[in-house]
Amino acid sequence: MGRIVAIGGGEIGRLGYPVETTKIDKEIISLTGKNKPKLLFIPTASLDSESYYDVVKKHFGNKLGCIIDVLYLLREKTNYEKIKNKVLNSDIIYVGGGNTLRMMNVWRNKGLNRILTEAYNQNIVLSGLSAGAMCWFEYGNSDSRRFRNPDAGLIRVRGLNFVNALFCPHYNVEESRRSDLRKMMFRTSGVGIAVDNCCALEIVDDKYRVIKSNNNSNAYKVYYKNGKFYQEIINPSKEFKPLKDLLNR
Repeated sequence: MGRIVAIGGGEIGRLGYPVETTKIDKEIISLTGKNKPKLLFIPTASLDSESYYDVVKKHFGNKLGCIIDVLYLLREKTNYEKIKNKVLNSDIIYVGGGNTLRMMNVWRNKGLNRILTEAYNQNIVLSGLSAGAMCWFEYGNSDSRRFRNPDAGLIRVRGLNFVNALFCPHYNVEESRRSDLRKMMFRTSGVGIAVDNCCALEIVDDKYRVIKSNNNSNAYKVYYKNGKFYQEIINPSKEFKPLKDLLNR
């Protein structure tokens, strides 16, 4: 049960940057089976950025034909029932990037974690990039501390645990991700999924596949076994494969 598209990173039309993830975003839309699905954007990680919402409206609304709404948890006073109504009446949840640790703390304080679990069980498509990808996993490899201290190291942030793995975004564009992930996995049981920008892990029920909007991007399975570190490319495929095989070491 559940549908997730976790994107490693990439641009969707921010001023001065190219649009990079359209192929992946079209797959998110196709999972709904609807021509004009209702997409709810959650920008908690970016402090409810209005400019981010504008970009989402242009990309997913004007260009890709979705009906767009936003859930502000910091900018507006929103009660539990209003949050639940917005989330459970959507076809797609799209979570933006930013400060993952702060986002998860706000979500738990507002009860959004419980509502998103309902959304997951109702097969609403859960998606997003960077912080918006890590949140669906047990853990994320996060730069949350760098929002206050640029020299801070990466930290392990606990997500919603719909997928029993650690997710690491931006694997090909941020040099510190590789070395920090290797250290982080040494004290993390199970596997890590490291994903480049313009690449995503798509999960439908108990199966998965890797999809790309750039042929040079990849996803990797990383883990320790008998004290040795392994990093293996997860080959892209049109066919879905058993998720349990990906999560086993």
